[in-house]
Amino acid sequence: MHYDYEVDATGLKCPLPILRCKKGLNEIKSDEVLKIIATDPGSKKDFDAFCRQTGHELLSLQDENGVITFFIKKRRLS
Repeated sequence: MHYDYEVDATGLKCPLPILRCKKGLNEIKSDEVLKIIATDPGSKKDFDAFCRQTGHELLSLQDENGVITFFIKKRRLS
């Protein structure tokens, strides 16, 4: 999947992956895609809730051998 910026949050526990995600989203423009790599199993529900609450779109979630990759599209700012 195409992405515009990547954040590595491997080895970090909640809430650090979400904080790294927020920093990454600040680096990109509306409608661009952020790729986040994490290893905390709880990050699946954390990123789902984060996207629902903030309006960003969780495009994809892939879990391969405990490495979870998220692709998040930044919401349009009004």
